[in-house]
Amino acid sequence: MASSSSLQLWRFSFFLMASTLAMIISSKPTVAVIFRPSPWQLAHATFYGDETAAETMGGACGYGNLFVNGYGTDTAALSSTLFNNGYACGTCYQIKCYQSKWCFSQVPFTTVTATNLCPPNWSQDSNAGGWCNPPRTHFDMSKPAFMKIAQWKAGIVPVMYRRVPCQRTGGLRFAFQGNGYWLLVYVMNVAGGGDISGMWVKGSRTGWISMSHNWGASYQAFATLGGQSLSFKITSYSTKETIIAWNVAPASWNVGLSYKTNVNFH
Repeated sequence: MASSSSLQLWRFSFFLMASTLAMIISSKPTVAVIFRPSPWQLAHATFYGDETAAETMGGACGYGNLFVNGYGTDTAALSSTLFNNGYACGTCYQIKCYQSKWCFSQVPFTTVTATNLCPPNWSQDSNAGGWCNPPRTHFDMSKPAFMKIAQWKAGIVPVMYRRVPCQRTGGLRFAFQGNGYWLLVYVMNVAGGGDISGMWVKGSRTGWISMSHNWGASYQAFATLGGQSLSFKITSYSTKETIIAWNVAPASWNVGLSYKTNVNFH
């Protein structure tokens, strides 16, 4: 029979090995989840507005001035089949004109960001004007983006498209709206999959508060958060990866302002 001292030594050795193993496991570096391109699929594309893309400003995703917020004119409104109740806001697509005399053959594709909804037009047939009627997969592109792949006089062209990772400079950006009891946050400049499925806010004097999806790229929290620095936890819709942006806004934050971070998806 083992002595009590031997038994205690064995227990201590076992505890030491278990603790060391736990430290090794917990210290493993977190590997970023990488969003990968999807297969090419068939759809159709039209355009709206003119060469200035002024009519694309604002939009259902809530990005406001697309020039100021980094999206420019390479944008598109999605049919509701693709828009997914706003969860597709910020997603990126490569689009190429396909088997049409109006295609620019020397252009392999152009890349656009989803910033708007192309609503159904039930007064017109889905194959004659109601291009965005469900279940059609359709891109209503800005005119400058459309003119990169086809002659504008075509009006509508068949296209091939695929989801691709969004290439963004810098970290996530948060634009605040609301009041003292309701915080509405628009999330912009999202890299990787470009989309968001869930979001939480944490004040410097609170725990994590779940935010509900409002519409487009906006999330809301009904809470009194004034006078507290704010952090956000964000989950990607496509990859399910969750990242945390600590101390995004100082305690002196205010609605109508935007705040930048140094974290993003991949």
